[in-house]
Amino acid sequence: MLQKLSLAFLITIFAASLMVLPGTARFLCASAAEITFNDNGRAGGTPQTPSPSPSPSPSPTPEQRDTQESVKIFTEEVRLPVVAVDQFGHYDPTVVTDDILVLEDGKPQQVRSVRHLPANVLLVLDTGGEMSGLGGMSKKTNLTKQVAIELVKNLHQGDWVAVMQFNNKVELLQPWTIDRDATQKVLRTKVSSGKRDVFSDAVLAAAKQVQDRPEGSRHVVFITDGVDTAGVKAERARAIKQLMAARATVHIISYTEFVRQKKEGRKSDVTVGQRPVSQDPITATDPGLPPGTTRNPVYGVSIRFDPAMRRMRKAYEADVKRGEQTLTELAEETGGIMFLPKTSDEMVSEADKVAREIGSEYVVTYRPTRPLASAGANEYRRVEVASRRVGLSLRSRRGYVVGPAQEE
Repeated sequence: MLQKLSLAFLITIFAASLMVLPGTARFLCASAAEITFNDNGRAGGTPQTPSPSPSPSPSPTPEQRDTQESVKIFTEEVRLPVVAVDQFGHYDPTVVTDDILVLEDGKPQQVRSVRHLPANVLLVLDTGGEMSGLGGMSKKTNLTKQVAIELVKNLHQGDWVAVMQFNNKVELLQPWTIDRDATQKVLRTKVSSGKRDVFSDAVLAAAKQVQDRPEGSRHVVFITDGVDTAGVKAERARAIKQLMAARATVHIISYTEFVRQKKEGRKSDVTVGQRPVSQDPITATDPGLPPGTTRNPVYGVSIRFDPAMRRMRKAYEADVKRGEQTLTELAEETGGIMFLPKTSDEMVSEADKVAREIGSEYVVTYRPTRPLASAGANEYRRVEVASRRVGLSLRSRRGYVVGPAQEE
């Protein structure tokens, strides 16, 4: 008992002598709280587990950056976009690999997978050259904007979308995003018009814009008449070839039929009827007749002729015809659809059809029987798809250009 009291008294005196060192006193108190006494009067404490000595870590292996050469690897798999609809024209969600027959250069291929993936949709808006059309109707930036907004509204949740416009130049208004509300806001506030049309430049820019998106789910939607005006930098044939090589499905909502329609209330250039009384000097000065009347009405034909406007419209008609042919070939080659609305209401309704087409597309993958590594430079391979199931309709692109090797 006396030994215990002596030990406790010594600890108390030692702690009081260190009060001038707060950090040491706190450490001492924390340590003293752990002290206990055994039955034999010896002070003991919580057993402290010794920390294990760190094992020696192996020295890192030096990186061999300059000794390894880059290896070119061909991805021996083709990702083919295929639209699948039932007998009513609606998206068929039950498609499996056994339902699809794929022919490449006339030879059947083994389908490895069929997946429905989020789409990557690039909207390309023609907002230039709002001149009077062939029948009086013309492209309208507000109508183009309305069609684009309707299309974005009808896309599936999770689809990616980007927006470009072209008039005097090509401009990216909205980078890739899944935020449809933000895209609609951009369409309402940033779309603007211009005097010129650089359609070919826009085609080339669209090809570059979709190249980084996942293959098989790339879509480009043009709202345009396909006409180029002065100032175009890109060659049309080269631009079209680049877009086809990008393996994107191209849909067209065309203005080519819209601008051919007659505008309500527009006066004709040719008028037939009675000549104005004021043009007859005898009748105009006859004191026996009330003003504006005549005893001998004269009828004739009046033709309003503007040579400069006539030449301009004739050139525009030729451009529209050539543009429609180009757009049709582009849509058919890439597996898309060419829409030819005639009224504003039809323009807006076609946007819903385009959204349904995009939502009905699958990504079909197959390994070609003829290796891609054996293909020549820019080799074109023809592709056909057919349904093995009754009531299922399939549509895809006509072919693809074998791309270069990917370096890894």
